Amino acid sequence: MRIFDPHIHMTSRTTDDYEAMHAAGVRAVVEPAFWLGQPRTSPASFYDYFDALLGWEPFRAAQFGIAHHCTLALNPKEANDPRCLPVLDELPRYLVKDHVVAVGEIGYDSMTPAEDHALAAQLQLAADHGLPALVHTPHRDKLAGLRRTLDVVRESHLPPGRVLLDHLNETTVKEADAGGCWLGFSIYPDTKMDEDRMVAVLKDRGTERVLVNSAADWGRSDPLKTRSTGEAMLAAGFTEDQVDQVLWRNPVAFYGLSGRLHLDVQDPSTPATHEGNSVLRGGK
Repeated sequence: MRIFDPHIHMTSRTTDDYEAMHAAGVRAVVEPAFWLGQPRTSPASFYDYFDALLGWEPFRAAQFGIAHHCTLALNPKEANDPRCLPVLDELPRYLVKDHVVAVGEIGYDSMTPAEDHALAAQLQLAADHGLPALVHTPHRDKLAGLRRTLDVVRESHLPPGRVLLDHLNETTVKEADAGGCWLGFSIYPDTKMDEDRMVAVLKDRGTERVLVNSAADWGRSDPLKTRSTGEAMLAAGFTEDQVDQVLWRNPVAFYGLSGRLHLDVQDPSTPATHEGNSVLRGGK
């Protein structure tokens, strides 16, 4: 089983996680820029963080045979802090970097006017830079937040087919699907979705344009939830091809819209040769 985790915060995880993920079949990840866990006090904190996502974290992942890309943005929670707003003006110089495969995560947290502005501005940045967008749907008032998000997407210059709506659940999937966006689901131990609920959604909705992620971060979460979802799909009667579509081909297709997805990674268990052994090439 080959796995591409399209939303995971590896800066908050250990090297033991990378090792376990590789053993479970994870060969690629996308790490979205997100909240630090406490308020940032200056824009410079973002820039150091962005630099780490572009340099240190890809190096760390490659040591375990995993291709690492990122999405960069001013996240919804911190869009409400005036100290952080200068990040919007600095983002363009980061969005041209090779490892950046989308603008994200953007969207809503508390659905404030400041979040309206940040979402619209960053959807425009995505359109300007030829990048897709990873959009965080709020944890509270989820359906209202989704509807407000879809309104902003429709008003933007970014087509819905270049937008991934993440953290969806049973209450939001149908309207998100009708909006023409890609559909993202986070599998968590206690909150968001679990494997059985995800399987039920897939049985009802199908596997096209669906991405499953662990969204593992600082809190109680599990970077192997992608693997357990694949196993649950197989146990429920899905084919290996359908599992591969959800866990590999769909994230490759979505982030491939950036034109920057590079999945050639040396397997750390295989001695390097001039030709390079055990590499993954673009979803083949």
